[in-house]
Amino acid sequence: MELYLKISYLNDFIFCPLSIYYHQLYGELSERMYYGKAQLDGKAVHSAVDEKRYSTHKNILQSLDIYSEKYKVCGKIDTFDMEKGLLTERKKHIETIYDGYIFQLYAQTLCLREMGYTVNQIRFYSSDDNKVYPVPLPEDDCEMFRKFTKTNEAMQKFDVSLYKPQSPEKCRNCIYNDFCDRPLAPKSYHGGFC
Repeated sequence: MELYLKISYLNDFIFCPLSIYYHQLYGELSERMYYGKAQLDGKAVHSAVDEKRYSTHKNILQSLDIYSEKYKVCGKIDTFDMEKGLLTERKKHIETIYDGYIFQLYAQTLCLREMGYTVNQIRFYSSDDNKVYPVPLPEDDCEMFRKFTKTNEAMQKFDVSLYKPQSPEKCRNCIYNDFCDRPLAPKSYHGGFC
C-alpha cells in the first residue's frame, strides 16, 4: 500500500518537520489543547467550503478530495472553477505568501491535472480584506517548482528521529512548543489541559 502525505504538510514541513509528527500524535480531537486563535479562525474561514456551502454553481468544485500518484500527496482543494480552470486556496488573512503556501497550491494543481482536470490559473484569496493574489503556474516558475519538488522529496524521506531544530524563533512561535521534546526556545505553558 502506497503512503500519501497530506498536502497541508508541505507548509508545516518547511516551518518545522516535527510539527507534522506532533499533529499526528495529538490528533484532531486535541486541537483545543494547542491551537491558538489564528488556527481556530483559519478553520472557521474554511467551514463554508468544507461543508460545500460556498457555491451552488455546478461548475464550482468545493472541498474535493484529490491525490497525486506521482508526488505521493493527497488532500482537498478549497474551490475550483471548472469552466475557467481557476483553482483558489482560501486563507483568513494573508500578510506574506510563504513558499509553503505556494507549494500547497502547486500540489493541488498537480493533483487536479493528474486526475484529468485542466488548471489554467491559481490564486490565493484573503477573506479578511477580500484580496486576491494570483500565483504563476508551476510551469511558469521553474525555480519555485524545483523548490517544491525538492521539499516534497525531503518530506517523503523524512526521519523524525534524526531531526534537530535549527531556529529558536520558529520554536518560539510553534503551537507545539509546550509539547516538543527538543525545542530551542523556552516552553511557555498556555494551559489547555484543565
